[in-house]
Amino acid sequence: MSNSLRDQLMGLGFKPAPKPERPAHAKGGKPDNRQGGKPQGAQHGAKPQGGKPQAGDRRQDGRKPDNRKPGQRHGGKPQSREDIDLAKAYAIRAQREKDERIAAEAAKQEEARQRREARAKLAELVKDKALNDATAEIARHFPYGGKIKRIYVNEAQLKQLNAGELGVLQMDGRYLLVNAELLAQAEAIFAPAVALKVDPNAPANEDPYADPQYQVPDDLVW
Repeated sequence: MSNSLRDQLMGLGFKPAPKPERPAHAKGGKPDNRQGGKPQGAQHGAKPQGGKPQAGDRRQDGRKPDNRKPGQRHGGKPQSREDIDLAKAYAIRAQREKDERIAAEAAKQEEARQRREARAKLAELVKDKALNDATAEIARHFPYGGKIKRIYVNEAQLKQLNAGELGVLQMDGRYLLVNAELLAQAEAIFAPAVALKVDPNAPANEDPYADPQYQVPDDLVW
């Protein structure tokens, strides 16, 4: 634009256009990579790469790291000698109770095994030796297992039973009449199977059920 034209425009009120500013790096300065006066990577929450985790940082599994020393309880206080001794005492007691339960279970299983063997031996002993009379009509009552039981005998067997010459064994829910010799052998093998053993020298009032006239209501007999 010629000077005369520029002068005429300025005379009319026009101002010349401002010159553009040069960028900082064009003036030889270094670029400013800071944001708000802080270098990049130092923003809030950013962690330096390759550095050690700061206190309170969480582990990869999401839990806080356990910075306690060995023997230190929650709260930062170390365990006292009394706490350690108490923990040992509880551990010893728990182990002793466990050993006692194992020993009790083993004893129970051993007792059950012995009972099975004794019953099997007793069954072999009394096989085909019972003296029960299928035609007997006299009910001989006797206490056994906390209840009143009964066995049917004839008149001769009742006298022998009350004299101790016969006895009663319980086998698989049945009551078997056997002689005194077999009863003694059965008692040596498995005493709980002896349901009725009469002592002929005992006073009569000790066995009120010996009298066949003694009646027991049916609802008291199991």
